Amino acid sequence: MHNAALNYRTLLSVTNVLNSQRNRQSLFRAVTDQLAKVVRWERAGITVYDLKSDAFRFYAVETNLPKVVLRSDAMIPRAHSAVGWVYDHHQVHVRPHLQRERLFIEDESYLQEGLGRMINLPMVVQEACLGTLNIGSVEAGHPDPADVDFLQQVATQIGFAIAHVNAYEEINRLKEQLARENVYLAEELKANQDFGIVVGRSQAFEQVLTLARQAAPTGATVMVTGETGTGKEVLARAIHERSLRRDRAFVRLNCAALPSGLIESELFGHERGAFTGAEHQRVGRFELADGGTLFLDEVGEMPLEAQAKLLRVLQDGLVDRVGGANAIPVDVRVIAATNADLHRAIQQGRFRSDLYYRLNVSPIHMPPPRERPEDIPILARHFLRVHSQRLKRHCEDFDGPSMERLVQYAWPGNVRELENIVERALILCHERLLRIDPAMVNVRVPPEAGPRRTLHDEERHHILQTLTLLDWRIEGPGGAADQLGLAPSTLRSRMQKLAIRRPSRM
Repeated sequence: MHNAALNYRTLLSVTNVLNSQRNRQSLFRAVTDQLAKVVRWERAGITVYDLKSDAFRFYAVETNLPKVVLRSDAMIPRAHSAVGWVYDHHQVHVRPHLQRERLFIEDESYLQEGLGRMINLPMVVQEACLGTLNIGSVEAGHPDPADVDFLQQVATQIGFAIAHVNAYEEINRLKEQLARENVYLAEELKANQDFGIVVGRSQAFEQVLTLARQAAPTGATVMVTGETGTGKEVLARAIHERSLRRDRAFVRLNCAALPSGLIESELFGHERGAFTGAEHQRVGRFELADGGTLFLDEVGEMPLEAQAKLLRVLQDGLVDRVGGANAIPVDVRVIAATNADLHRAIQQGRFRSDLYYRLNVSPIHMPPPRERPEDIPILARHFLRVHSQRLKRHCEDFDGPSMERLVQYAWPGNVRELENIVERALILCHERLLRIDPAMVNVRVPPEAGPRRTLHDEERHHILQTLTLLDWRIEGPGGAADQLGLAPSTLRSRMQKLAIRRPSRM
């Protein structure tokens, strides 16, 4: 009677202690302090089942033994183990004589520690077993049935406490993720970028939309190819908005815009002190996109080392922060985009073939405007509406010659160049109909006689004309690089290759 009353009081005390804990380590230490008052033990441990590895992890071990073989964080496979048997059967397993029995794979380790008896108890919550409570004693022999019954009650309470701790940690994780997403979205809004919508009626573009509609709900990795400025990011956003992840974040990263030393930190995050200047922990884009979509633009420019880590995330769903010790599970859909020839990059050793096949599950090619001229009026009128509202202009449409010029133009800068020309013309327009200055699009009728220009000549002429029109201003909004849909460094490289030099001033 005395023992029953003491056990009851101890169980009540344990329950009160458990309900006040918010992390697993402090929870278990509090339990072992209470258990020592009633049950003799030299080793107490808790194992929790991990579904991915089909194994149990010791996340808490308390012992009075001089030698410890199975320490905290040790892994025990489910098959042929005592903890696996208890997990599968939801029953207590007692081995009163370890020396004689040695039934399971972990028993040899317990014998090396000097234990004579082991009791494994299931932690069952709502008919689901979370793991086991494991009590070992140096003394062999059958335990008191009342003690075993008491330990099972304690194990059940520990199971409830672990479930509560898991829920508490998950709530905190979701709060942190929501905060990170809010910060990211705020930064996106500050950028004030209008990504427009996916528009077009041509047969070529209808094929794009068909592939996008088919891929969107599947969650499969998508590879969008096409020239710079064709709207690859717009299409990626449209796929995300039509997916089952539409309520979670769409996170983007331009792989070509970052130095090779920073791209891993941006993608995977880093821990404080991971490298010089890492004064704070940083969450990477993969963690920001957890549950949502990550858009990797210009993926062909990613360094090889980062490619290897990206491949692991795609295969295993685990992110390793720079300087971190533990892998972080993530659930992210990846949409990649590139204007590069990845087959050539693979041949040149600049891109991994295994990563390419991982990314190219659902390929979609974005055709440039010159391959779908029937879409140019639709795109132009879309940009007219968008920017008329933003610039407080009252233009209703284009005049006839202007639209003809837009349709006849080759659009080397693709959709981005079209949008920029419409916006620039609107700034200068105060009429009901928008006029496109012929100098903006340089529509030329080829002569009936004489030699045709080479592609080299055409490119040189177009770049030279754009630079002249903009007074040789290369960088910044509305600069030549912006109008041509190129990075300033790329434009300077093309100018050097084509022998384009700014004329000297008188």
